[in-house]
Amino acid sequence: MRLKISKSKNAQSLYVIASTYENGKHSSRIVEKLGTYDQLSKLHDDPIAWAKSYIEELNRLEKEQKREVVVKYKQSKRIPMGEQRRFNIGYLFLQQIYYSLGLPQICAVISDQYKFTFDLNGILSRLIYGRVLFPSSKLKTFEESKKFLEQPTFSLHHVYRALDVIAAEDAFIQSELYKNSKALSKRNDKVLFYDCTNFFFEIEQEEGLKQYGPSKQHQPLPLVEMGLFMDGDGIPLAFSIHPGNTNEQQTLIPLEEQILRDFRLAKFVVCTDSGLSSKTNRQFNTKGGRAFITTQSIKKLKQDLKDWCLNPTGWKLEGMETEKDGIPKTFDIHQLQTDEKLAEHFKQAVFYKERWIKENGLEQKLIVTFSLKYKYYQQNIRNRQIERARKLLDGTLSSLKQHSQNDCKRFIKRTGVTSDGEIADHDLLEIDCRVIEEESRYDGFYAVCTNLEDPAPQIAKISQRRWEIEECFRIMKTDFKSRPAYVRTDNRIKAHFLTCFLSLILYRYLEKALDYPFTADEILDTLRDMEMFSVHGEGYVPTYTRTDVTDALHETFGFRTDYEIINQKEMKKIFQNTKKGEKVLKKSNIEKCQNP
Repeated sequence: MRLKISKSKNAQSLYVIASTYENGKHSSRIVEKLGTYDQLSKLHDDPIAWAKSYIEELNRLEKEQKREVVVKYKQSKRIPMGEQRRFNIGYLFLQQIYYSLGLPQICAVISDQYKFTFDLNGILSRLIYGRVLFPSSKLKTFEESKKFLEQPTFSLHHVYRALDVIAAEDAFIQSELYKNSKALSKRNDKVLFYDCTNFFFEIEQEEGLKQYGPSKQHQPLPLVEMGLFMDGDGIPLAFSIHPGNTNEQQTLIPLEEQILRDFRLAKFVVCTDSGLSSKTNRQFNTKGGRAFITTQSIKKLKQDLKDWCLNPTGWKLEGMETEKDGIPKTFDIHQLQTDEKLAEHFKQAVFYKERWIKENGLEQKLIVTFSLKYKYYQQNIRNRQIERARKLLDGTLSSLKQHSQNDCKRFIKRTGVTSDGEIADHDLLEIDCRVIEEESRYDGFYAVCTNLEDPAPQIAKISQRRWEIEECFRIMKTDFKSRPAYVRTDNRIKAHFLTCFLSLILYRYLEKALDYPFTADEILDTLRDMEMFSVHGEGYVPTYTRTDVTDALHETFGFRTDYEIINQKEMKKIFQNTKKGEKVLKKSNIEKCQNP
């Protein structure tokens, strides 16, 4: 582009023009009219020098592919039948993580072993991208993968064949992925969180892994159970699948033994909830330099320990273990709750006390914490449940059968002669004040048991991070729609949940790379909406809205798709860059992970 000055009788006009070549003839076209010399003189001391500088900048931007493209369309020309023009490019950010975790190399090793000809890497990557962006059945995922800018290189029957191979190499994929992930960032594997959940199938016949069991969603359908280990940064580490009728306490040790064997981890702390804290599991984690932290129900303790936990005296505050400036080293939490000024001052504080106990040959430390904030939270939850119970009494209530221990029906007392759960006309129903009073005794208290000798506040903080593994299950079930599962054979069930597990790992690394400023809904909705329109012979035009999330994605991953148009050559470079396996975690992210 160059400057052209057009002189007339009354004025000089400055234009930006560009040379063109069309139909064998050289010509030029006006790109932009800058204004008259007199108009520009009011804005710039030297309009000519400014115009030349401006055009130099335009030429520089043109070389960086930020150029104007004139695309010709004809109103009389119909679009070709079956031609796809809209594509998703949100998967490219997942693809860069996929390659940085070395999953293509893992697929290559498996492919060499089995000698099949289909593209295992293409299938596995599309199953993972599809689970994050367009979660559905395998058939639908195959169809949806055609929305990606890079089209699939396999057929549907290859997908089902690959599922059996993926299931057979489950342990190998998990262990190799763990090794590769340590090159991406240091794994916080000194503290491991473990939990279980189950997934239902929309069938009625039990078979193989699909068995009836206690459903966390109260679904009267066959289930499979998943046990999941997560590291201290919220990144999934390992998982296993069991029949739906398996006692969850029996699932921890086998998967932990797999980690010890395949991951070559030795010394770590296992953090679980009370449902997984059997004596056997605790004793297993007192060996080989391992340790445990597990939540403890105060209600289930022996009476003397329960009385000690609820005793209002002898409570300590972190950093104030010694008497200083007239503040005592121990507190009476009853006084905190009756004195408004003290309550306001210590509203955010977490008090604690600890003691060693020995039962059934197992020595462990019992740590109890108390928080006014937690107390008020539990009170609000219970008050809402009581209100729901009152509404049930005002309506038509046919049964007092409870679906869970937190069912609001626990606050309803029945006085009658029938012994079953059905309610007779002559039964008297009312709110049970004794149940409310008994539950309120435990408001604000939280207890854990451990064999560690670390400071009690530090141990309690570790245990309180269990919400992250619960969030992993929520993302898998709600955002990735891993339930209900549509595959039927045991091998394909295992493969399905392996792809869900891998999808969760990629998503968690994506969150970490972005430094956690956005919610899961914001990130996933953005990736799903990032589409481009294909302009034949020219390139791709973004059709998504540029936002803070898209800016953060582009800045973090080192490429941009938010120009007005990207030519085909530049887009190929982006494809290549996402497959180089380059690290996407910033130094600040890594340091934060190492020091959570």
